[in-house]
Amino acid sequence: MVDSNSLDLPSNWGRWGADDELGTLNLITDEVRAKAAGEVRTGRWASLAQVITPNPMVSSPFAPATVDVSPVQQMMSHTGVGVAADLMLVTNHHVKSTHLDALSHWSQDGEVYPGRPREQAVTPGGVTHASTAAFAAGILTRGVLLDLAVDGPLPAGYAVTSHDFEQAEKRQGVTVSSGDALVVRLGWTSTNVPGTPSPGISINAVRWMHERGIAIFAGDRGDAHPPLDPDGLSALHGVALGRMAMPLIDAVELDDLAALCAQLERYSFLLTVAPPRIHGLTGVPVNPIAVF
Repeated sequence: MVDSNSLDLPSNWGRWGADDELGTLNLITDEVRAKAAGEVRTGRWASLAQVITPNPMVSSPFAPATVDVSPVQQMMSHTGVGVAADLMLVTNHHVKSTHLDALSHWSQDGEVYPGRPREQAVTPGGVTHASTAAFAAGILTRGVLLDLAVDGPLPAGYAVTSHDFEQAEKRQGVTVSSGDALVVRLGWTSTNVPGTPSPGISINAVRWMHERGIAIFAGDRGDAHPPLDPDGLSALHGVALGRMAMPLIDAVELDDLAALCAQLERYSFLLTVAPPRIHGLTGVPVNPIAVF
């Protein structure tokens, strides 16, 4: 295994102090949020979340590692006359569930951002540091869609670079700024196709995100499978999430957003991400909403 520290990769460890749990969300200042609110002009909106159809617990096994089983298992109950309720068992990091990765989801050399021993931060009783508690107030910022699939899905195994991002900025007439949420469409579903290498974000593209001050990333594809880097580095999860402390919104659905952006000829918007206020998790399902 390569020593990632020897590669001079971008890192934010120590940037906001030894007790920080927000990471790049610190870049979303009051001024950034106020500017983001100014993106709302028409009231048009689009969800970035996949639709989830639960499986009943009584008729299917719970197999979170497989993609042919829903990320939500449901058990119905009746609590009184005419009153129905249900119990859900949720797999937070399932490829068929749009979810927000907390900074504790990835560790480096046995440590969780910004240097806590993993066994102290991620315990059998839950996550004590860098968990979903950091998202309790919700996330509101300016979102920018860079649609790299405007002419069709990217080729199998394609490595997205900073050049692709900058070409998309020019084509769409938009500039990504510090504190923004970067939303990237590659035109692929979140589910791997067996035997087909998927495109993904390169280390070069992640360096660009660091230079631009991206606060959060959302993509229909993120890390390529198999990894693009010859050393096996995970560009988004290993470097952006693990080293840069940038929360990731995984497995988003971007076709509706891309269609609305093209119709309005606008690629920036107000992005709201309001997860349930459940502390102590490594990730949580979300329904990101883009408002124009």
